[in-house]
Amino acid sequence: MESIFNNSFATLIAYIGVISIYLLVIPLFLFYWMNNRWNVMGKFERLGIYGLVFLFFPGLILFSPFLNLRLRGSDKG
Repeated sequence: MESIFNNSFATLIAYIGVISIYLLVIPLFLFYWMNNRWNVMGKFERLGIYGLVFLFFPGLILFSPFLNLRLRGSDKG
């Protein structure tokens, strides 16, 4: 009986780990990468980032209300 509990617990931990990486870790890394490299990306890097944005879209949607990727304008005005 303990073997079933341990397998279920290990499975639950694995699911939580995969979901947290998919919804939290990689989207935050993508936001960081896009924020720092947006104006200097090459075309292949941009294509790769767009592919990752498509792949990790649910996690990016979770963080989109809290993060700002607008360009920093000049301080003149």
